[in-house]
Amino acid sequence: MKISLLMAQFLYSQKRLDVPGMGSFYLDPDIVIDPDAAKNNKETLTGVRFEYNPALKDNPELTEFIARQTGKLKALASADLESHLLLGRQFLNIGKPFVLDGIGQLIKTQAGPLEFVPGILHPEILREIPARTVITETSHNEKEADYRDLLSRRRNTGNWKKPLAFVLVLAGIAVAIWGGYTIYKMTADTEENRQTSGTVPAADTQPVNNASVQGNTPADTARKQVALPADTLPVLSQPAGQYRFVVETATRQRAFQRYQKLKSLPSDIRMETADSLTFKLFYQLNVAAADTSRILDSLRTNYTPKWSRAYIEF
Repeated sequence: MKISLLMAQFLYSQKRLDVPGMGSFYLDPDIVIDPDAAKNNKETLTGVRFEYNPALKDNPELTEFIARQTGKLKALASADLESHLLLGRQFLNIGKPFVLDGIGQLIKTQAGPLEFVPGILHPEILREIPARTVITETSHNEKEADYRDLLSRRRNTGNWKKPLAFVLVLAGIAVAIWGGYTIYKMTADTEENRQTSGTVPAADTQPVNNASVQGNTPADTARKQVALPADTLPVLSQPAGQYRFVVETATRQRAFQRYQKLKSLPSDIRMETADSLTFKLFYQLNVAAADTSRILDSLRTNYTPKWSRAYIEF
């Protein structure tokens, strides 16, 4: 079941739903939702109101409810919920509505707060669904190619897919390691050839006949003779005003998933690793020094999960 439908199921049963970073939904306690209502007689959800509150933190009850209904560990259920809400915030930031099936949709106003528009009631989701139930049929709405499909993950319907996926993951990791090692060797060989060739620019190896000329002292000449090529300078030599905003540090699997998701928004996200174990997701921007804190806070809010850390690399 989709995360949004699980959130609606939680609201129908608990009469309140706290959405971290957005606000709270309240359902009138006097409203009774019949789970046996016909699917084709859906009507607009009434008696629900929304209070905007971006300061809301994690909702352990909702996470536990999702874990129980999906049969997943709480950590995985929390990650699924966080990804769902992160994608919703991205839609809101680009002017699109964040659709919550069975509840309605949130729209970001020009003034900043979120506005709620009631949606279609889904009473059938109140029926008890055993954990880890394999769903083999999909409705016509689930096949529609709209952006809401990005918010759901369909479960595998065959046991043969799991070992195949495992083999493909191992093959992908092997190819990635081999590719990284090949690139490393090529870079190392090129650097070694450059250092052992003994060739430096003619302007740097010319002897100095008049050491008294300003700027051409013996010390200056020595520094010129050992100067490294421009392409071997460290990262700190990047142009003034260019900063690297690291929004997340993660393992390989998590980093590649987040990279693909952020890249599809679209977003100019970048990724790098030094040891093929830990990966950095970052944005490289030309900004004024006075704006770095504000931009870091904005990127941390929109792109950094709660278990990671956002910072600036100069």
